[in-house]
Amino acid sequence: MTRIIPIKTSRKRSSFELYEDIIESVKPHVLETGDIIVISSKYVANSQGRLLDITKTRPSSEASELSKKYQIDSKFAEVILRESDKRLGGVTGFVLTSADHILAPNAGIDKSNVEKGTAILYPDLPYTITENIRKKILLNLGVHVGVILVDSRLMPARAGTIGVAIATSGFEPIQDVRGQKDLDGNPLRVTMKATADNLATIANHTMGEGSESTPIVIIKESGVKLTSRKIKPDEMSISSDLCVYMRGFAN
Repeated sequence: MTRIIPIKTSRKRSSFELYEDIIESVKPHVLETGDIIVISSKYVANSQGRLLDITKTRPSSEASELSKKYQIDSKFAEVILRESDKRLGGVTGFVLTSADHILAPNAGIDKSNVEKGTAILYPDLPYTITENIRKKILLNLGVHVGVILVDSRLMPARAGTIGVAIATSGFEPIQDVRGQKDLDGNPLRVTMKATADNLATIANHTMGEGSESTPIVIIKESGVKLTSRKIKPDEMSISSDLCVYMRGFAN
């Protein structure tokens, strides 16, 4: 049976050594091969010093136009421009963007749990981080774990947030069940299980969104397929022309 173990840590206000802090935090629990370590992307970004003083940002003319269009602060609009890969529209207060192959309002920039005027950006090189953590644990502890960096995300037409895997390592993030049969013997044609995102949502529910100080979750006996291959950043995303939501909105 799958078990979820939340790991609390002390609040960090400056950069710190991520791997050492993770290992120290999970010490009371024995890590085993097959465990999944889910880590808050904001916790990782904090370890890298990815906190930005928005008040010191100089907005460009494009940021000023974005500010007027969506009624957001022009300095914040400039940060959104810098951190996003694509801009797909928006509403008052939010710009819908793509960042690191993930749809995210305001490029995933978070202004919660930080001082006023400060924002936390996405981590640098998230897939490199997950791979390095996995390899260090394998080298130092001799166990093969999976690693997920998780963020929270809104779903279209649904209230509340779920978890989304920003990066993964150590297990297959997608389970392709196309060709398998359903209960009535019909072949599944399009079904692919979002293993990493499902686990990310479980962990996100346990971590909470406020003052819980639970940036790490260990998931045991999840039944994932372990792998030592390097996961590519685009494996959990699909192009806009294959996405039913994006195609539908475009039409």
